[in-house]
Amino acid sequence: MATLRLEITTAERLVFADDVNIVVAPGIEGQLGILPHHTPLMTMLMPGELVARKDGDEFAMCITGGFLEVRPDKVVILADACERAEEIDMERAEAARKRAEERLKSHTPEMDLARAQAALQRSLIRIKVAERRKRKKGL
Repeated sequence: MATLRLEITTAERLVFADDVNIVVAPGIEGQLGILPHHTPLMTMLMPGELVARKDGDEFAMCITGGFLEVRPDKVVILADACERAEEIDMERAEAARKRAEERLKSHTPEMDLARAQAALQRSLIRIKVAERRKRKKGL
């Protein structure tokens, strides 16, 4: 099966670099499915789950936004933040979800509502990605 190179980089590190068969990413206008020989494009990414598949193996990641560029031979993602499913600490993600929900319940006029909602969304995505991996592995 044909492959394309996927490279995911944040400001801190290279998160993922491998040849894959398909990339499914959360674009600003919906999910993007990218196969080898895809037409070149550049778009922004929304927070969400990013999935790469290679020969039946699936690699799930939590991405909090960024940019995706499809080149003739590879996909380059410059992410605001990105965690592989196996790196997600479920206890920390649950604690972050609870903190964000508490902030939203008891919000004050001076609180940045958009920031609190974004924190809740990030924690929910992290939990979703971690739970999906857990179900898939039968843990």
